[in-house]
Amino acid sequence: MSFEEIIRQVSAGTFKPVYLLHGEEPFFIDRVEAAIEAHCLSEAEKAFNQTVLYGKDVDAVTMLDYLRRFPMMSARQLVILREAQEMKGLNDLAAYAEKPMESTVFVICYKHKKLDMRNRLGKTLKANAVVLESKKLYDNQVPDWIISYCKANKLSIEIPAAALIAEYLGADLAKISNELDKLALNIPAESTITTRHVETYIGISKDYNVFELQRAFATRDLPKIARIQQYFHANIRKNPLIVTISSLYAYFSKVYMLHFLHGKNDAEMVKALDLRSDWFLKEYKLAARNYSLPQTEQVLHLLRQYDLRSKGVDNNTSTTGDAELMKELFWKLLHG
Repeated sequence: MSFEEIIRQVSAGTFKPVYLLHGEEPFFIDRVEAAIEAHCLSEAEKAFNQTVLYGKDVDAVTMLDYLRRFPMMSARQLVILREAQEMKGLNDLAAYAEKPMESTVFVICYKHKKLDMRNRLGKTLKANAVVLESKKLYDNQVPDWIISYCKANKLSIEIPAAALIAEYLGADLAKISNELDKLALNIPAESTITTRHVETYIGISKDYNVFELQRAFATRDLPKIARIQQYFHANIRKNPLIVTISSLYAYFSKVYMLHFLHGKNDAEMVKALDLRSDWFLKEYKLAARNYSLPQTEQVLHLLRQYDLRSKGVDNNTSTTGDAELMKELFWKLLHG
């Protein structure tokens, strides 16, 4: 069952006896657990009918004692097993999962990896429980997720602002949602989040970031590149060289691919480059005009070389730190 379906059901007061929430992305697991906890019992019922246990502190015998209790002055009880991946004897709960108590809602939170669905417990849960596999998002999926998250909170967000947040916060959905929640408190409901809002409330500069750097290289805007380089130099901890190189490499890899898409229409190019829309395609086309195929290959070669140097390979880091390497790299990218 999907994340959205589970949230919709539990918000409407519909519960199943057993839930398995497992996978590499803890955000969706935490949100489903929180939704079940919020809607399963009233505040008065929770005192006697809600139990939260941790895998490293509990065994199967103790778990079964809690699971098979009858609720007190309530139609149901809620038992949450957090950090289930740490529990020894977790597989011994397979018999219970085959015939669970109808008056117990049992939530298994198995984080940071998938439960083996090939063993008896996995097969039993697959057949009898509501199962959510919480998958990590790919980097290129994060901007869309940010847009959807904002929409669910009655906000809209500009594509550049969503891309900027995704670039700087990565795929850490808990961190992103926390920053967006804080931002939402500071702007009117149903507002559109802009890069200016991101700069003001999240602290990511709208003028000095990797997107502006990519755009500056695309247009070969030497003064702008110099300003960004100086800003990065002064804020090297917030703008580490290895992250900058990774972003530029991903960018110029798409420029490289674009050189081989002659004759394709815009829709085909957007799909081949895995872009969100043709809004981004215009910039890549401009970069491809400013960097021939051999020049693009040289850019990628330099980025690979300086990526290794930033990691200490063929580089005397005691005399050439990240800030100086960045300055040297930017000059070579422009002048070959």
